[in-house]
Amino acid sequence: MEIILKEDVIGLGYKNDIVNVKPGYGRNYLIPTGKGIIASESAKKILAEELKQKAVKLAKIKADAEALAEKLNAVSLTFNAKASSTGVIYGSIGSLQIADELQKLGFDIDRKIIAIKDVKAAGEYVATVKLHKEVAAQVPFTVIAEMEKVEAPAQEEAPAERKPRKPRREEAPAAAEEDPVAEEAEAPAEEEKTEE
Repeated sequence: MEIILKEDVIGLGYKNDIVNVKPGYGRNYLIPTGKGIIASESAKKILAEELKQKAVKLAKIKADAEALAEKLNAVSLTFNAKASSTGVIYGSIGSLQIADELQKLGFDIDRKIIAIKDVKAAGEYVATVKLHKEVAAQVPFTVIAEMEKVEAPAQEEAPAERKPRKPRREEAPAAAEEDPVAEEAEAPAEEEKTEE
């Protein structure tokens, strides 16, 4: 089924693209939500006329996207993240964190156009910002791991304090006194067996 997209759909296409989709996806999602229309012959002719009229505007939009891409390519971001002793960070760095850092630098970028795999370890990575269907910027960023302080020395001191406890030494003789009583109780049972 051919659909003319009325807005950008991530993973499918951009506004005014003619795309092939499964009939159910087109009829049940794209058309009812206003994201696309059926690509009939008349709709294609209307689209071609609109594109001719918008060619100048589209060229300007593309030029603006290219200018922004050049600025973004010069940007490098750094993130500090708490990490375990193995270097794995708690949580992850995703498109939301990248968008927030870019906004602090004066770039108003929607997080939905930032493509990145979840980052769960320290190192150097690259995020792709899709500014236009023909223009994308590469934003390098570094994740620095902040190791947590290990409280192992405090845990080692606690067992050292427990070892010299006196009540355990006193409990040992009490247990020894109980043993003869248990032996006396067992002795009559043995005598009864011998009498039989």
